[in-house]
Amino acid sequence: MGRPEGVLLDIDGVLTVDWQPLPGAVAALRRLHADGLPYVLLTNTTSRTRQSVAETLAAAGFPVTAESVLTAPAATAARLAGSRCLLLNSGDIRADLADVELVDDPAEAEVVLIGGGGPEFDYPALNRAFTALQGGARLVAMHRNAYWRTADGLRLDGGAFVAGLEYAAGARAEVLGKPAEAFFTGALERLAVGAGEALMVGDDIESDVLAAQRYGITGVLVRTGKAAAGAPRRGDGDPDHVLDSVADLPELLSRLRRE
Repeated sequence: MGRPEGVLLDIDGVLTVDWQPLPGAVAALRRLHADGLPYVLLTNTTSRTRQSVAETLAAAGFPVTAESVLTAPAATAARLAGSRCLLLNSGDIRADLADVELVDDPAEAEVVLIGGGGPEFDYPALNRAFTALQGGARLVAMHRNAYWRTADGLRLDGGAFVAGLEYAAGARAEVLGKPAEAFFTGALERLAVGAGEALMVGDDIESDVLAAQRYGITGVLVRTGKAAAGAPRRGDGDPDHVLDSVADLPELLSRLRRE
């Protein structure tokens, strides 16, 4: 890669777990900020609005504003503006979906929109989604993460239900968050840097790291979150760099900028 001019960072499992900062994460992001290296937080989180994410991180000491956060729901709203969507998601993100018309009746749905997994994914809800797909609605996923890490271990995420609906309805989901190319491209445009000048730092080897590498972005895997010891490994390929945690990122960036 060329000289690093911008950094994309995942949040959950990289900067925080259960929204509590991981050791050294606040200091690492403050170092990037002090060095004038632009960054954007690129997250598939669908349980909170972009504003809520930024406020929570700022309260924990991270130098973050809503403008430095790009979420899958925000990308979804831009892509599906004006569409009638049957939403299945855990968490209230309606503020970020203001341009999308949310409906409850499967017969009215143009799109079945799947977000993050949780208790809302019961049989009646999944069957309403299946009914809408049978009626001709498109299947769209904000992401297809299989699981995420909490303080109590790994938890099943929405990607498992996306796969089930694909199988049952004979559909193929369009994914709008990571690992979609447009999501990474949007982040690069926000930073005003090219793919060869950017790093993506994540704990998901497939959706964060290998996906970024496919689009020419340098991939950095951190051994926290999904990639912590004992977690299953998903993805067929190797990261460009592996760090014990995001606390080691400033040192890596310093080295790369000297080369």
